[in-house]
Amino acid sequence: MTKVAAALLAATVNALAPAGAARLERPNIVFILADDLGYGDLGSYGQRRIRTPNLDRMAREGVRFTQFYAGSTVCAPSRSVLMTGLHTGHTYIRGNSKNNLRPEDVTVAELLKRAGYATGLVGKWGLGHEGSPGVPTRKGFDFFFGYLDQTHAHNYFPTFLLRNEERVRLRNVVPDEGAAGQGVSSNRAEYSPDRMLEEALGFIDRNWDRPFFLYLAFTLPHASNEAKNRGMEIPDYGAYRNEKWPEAEKGLAAMITRLDRDAGLVLGRLKKHGIERDTIVFFSSDNGPHREGGNNPDFFDSHGPLRGIKRDLYEGGIRVPMIVRWTGKVRGGRVSDHAGYFADFLPTAAELARVAAPAGLDGISFLPAIVGEGKQKEHDYLYWEFYEAGSAQAVRLGDWKGVVRPFGGNLELYDLRTDLGERHDVAAAHPDVVARIRAILKEAHVRFPLRKPPLTAAGTSSPPASLR
Repeated sequence: MTKVAAALLAATVNALAPAGAARLERPNIVFILADDLGYGDLGSYGQRRIRTPNLDRMAREGVRFTQFYAGSTVCAPSRSVLMTGLHTGHTYIRGNSKNNLRPEDVTVAELLKRAGYATGLVGKWGLGHEGSPGVPTRKGFDFFFGYLDQTHAHNYFPTFLLRNEERVRLRNVVPDEGAAGQGVSSNRAEYSPDRMLEEALGFIDRNWDRPFFLYLAFTLPHASNEAKNRGMEIPDYGAYRNEKWPEAEKGLAAMITRLDRDAGLVLGRLKKHGIERDTIVFFSSDNGPHREGGNNPDFFDSHGPLRGIKRDLYEGGIRVPMIVRWTGKVRGGRVSDHAGYFADFLPTAAELARVAAPAGLDGISFLPAIVGEGKQKEHDYLYWEFYEAGSAQAVRLGDWKGVVRPFGGNLELYDLRTDLGERHDVAAAHPDVVARIRAILKEAHVRFPLRKPPLTAAGTSSPPASLR
């Protein structure tokens, strides 16, 4: 962050955060993020075969959102939207790239740290590489443990993880380890999600008596892409070991149930310290379900009634679970159809912490929709852009959904009110809506110079020249 931006942020926080504010007025904030978990992968969202009792209980005790969206359809830009409150037409990291957040990119952690919160990140970052200005400890986090590079995060049995800015050696062995630490392990001694859970619980133990923000970005149930058809890496299949399912599907189910177990342990630690009522907990996923590591997302109907998966801007690629629990503040068992997305988290956290959010955000606080009180402001539209698979843009405008593939191509139009599966393109019948969405596509994208082209799984790509 520049000195000017830091000074303005500090002044805003000091003006609006009264000393000794009651804890219930400034709650602890926990955001648990799954990796490639589909809209239909939880029991509370219709899953019938994978067991998720803790997250289903969280939904019963809180509010479940049915029209909430990730920031993108792959991990890095989605997390950039979550951290900065800017959609993919404005946030700096717009693809699975080797780019790093810049000093001037303000994160939710920076905002909360200056408001007096202890700030911790455990899990996968993907927004800054070793030695860069984008590492978590230079973007507002007091403590970090996990993966910096999203490719490194493919490996569940890596040779190292990062604690703050130092490598922590693990007992795993990875022959032919790549420069980013990726590869396939031959000796699997330490499972990274277990180490990350331990560190997350430790962060709560150290900070339970002061306001804290914990961003717990689990890698479950992402695949180990380098392991190809054996990429659903988990120590054992647990309750699914005797199922007559393909091995990859046993692995996926076991990973999701382990994620559920770990989320339950986090909730349990809050209860142990007597801070359930003082803590608001969010749970979501960074994008839709994957077809990687041998997994078939159709096997468990991981996208539910939606069309598409990860790397699509159809609903299945970007509509995700969002559950929020705040004991004593949020009436349990509520279901909300409020349409929001990851850009809304930063302004919501700012309102919870009683500080002003930076100007010019794309996000809107959705706290009224969470607590079920007050008037919830609605978005004029939601916007996404994506640079892989030939590029795409998408807009949600009320119940209308517009998708363009590639940039500058024909616009497909769907009425989500009657066609949730996006099967019937009605663009020809609604030229006025098409024109409005075309105008939004031009308005929402802001050009800026990338330091280098985003690197994708398919090779090297960059925004089309018309959008740079």
